[in-house]
Amino acid sequence: MKRVLVIAVAILVVAVGNLFAAGQKEFPSRDITDIVVWSAGGGTDVLNRVIMAPMAKELGVNINVTNVTGGVAGSVGMQTAYSKPHDGYTLCGLSESNTTAAVQGGWNKTFDVWYPFIVGGSPDIVSVNVNTPYKTLTELIDAAKSKPGSIRAGASGSGSIHQLNLLALEKGTGANFNFIPYTGSAPANNAALTGEVSVVVTSVAEQAQLIRGGKLRPLAVLVPDAFSIGDQTVPSAFDTYPDLSKVLPLTQAIGFAVPADVPDNVKKTLSAAFDKAMKSDSVQKWLKDNYYASAGLSGEAASKVFAHLQSAFSWTLWDMKTAKVDPASLNIPKP
Repeated sequence: MKRVLVIAVAILVVAVGNLFAAGQKEFPSRDITDIVVWSAGGGTDVLNRVIMAPMAKELGVNINVTNVTGGVAGSVGMQTAYSKPHDGYTLCGLSESNTTAAVQGGWNKTFDVWYPFIVGGSPDIVSVNVNTPYKTLTELIDAAKSKPGSIRAGASGSGSIHQLNLLALEKGTGANFNFIPYTGSAPANNAALTGEVSVVVTSVAEQAQLIRGGKLRPLAVLVPDAFSIGDQTVPSAFDTYPDLSKVLPLTQAIGFAVPADVPDNVKKTLSAAFDKAMKSDSVQKWLKDNYYASAGLSGEAASKVFAHLQSAFSWTLWDMKTAKVDPASLNIPKP
């Protein structure tokens, strides 16, 4: 009788183990939600929609992309995504700008709570409304110096890479702008189009169509080398203001993430789908056509990139006296 009982228990244990293993292999068994922390139409939103389409095909389920904006450095969207079960069915569409949420007091967590995926990024560019008198970056900077705070400049909200690049531009040139924050790059670009702001700092990818259509006037890119957009060559701001090399460049890293403690089998499945999606012709063509550099990093490699960005951005904000929380108190090392 005891032998029969032992055999029965053994069979039950094996059966439960098999069911558990099968359950692990079933991910995903239902639709996935991707919560993008920036507004619709911006670089993070568009790039998430681009990568999610082929990923959904690989995973065999729908991936529904939604936008949850607000807070500091995308903190509302991150909190919303992180509050969901850590099972892989909720992704968080984010970017390098979100690494500043902690030092700005928007969230009490540093970026290492995420397991990230990086699709790519595009350099930032300074452009103006075509009805403004500024034809060169020098003219704009001189005007901003002569009347500090009089020129309205738009960018994504506090802590975004675009705001940090605007702050760096001010520090490297001595100019002073009246910063107007927006919930994303698309609203900031629209504000420049309507004349609500005179200057906008967003990425080349986000401005390219507006520049090619003659709706924005590009003055300079905030990277060391000139950049071609269609038949236009936009000079580097470093050419005229070499001191910018002390604070720039600050680079983009756009993608998505899941909480770092999701099951390993989920990470593996998502990573495999991401790798295949990144290699697809549709994604590579889109990146090239829209002025993005392809990254295709996930897991440890992507975490290292975000750790570096968190360090650089957080300490830049602290040194510029615009951060609320000392990075050292969060164990964020100096770059």
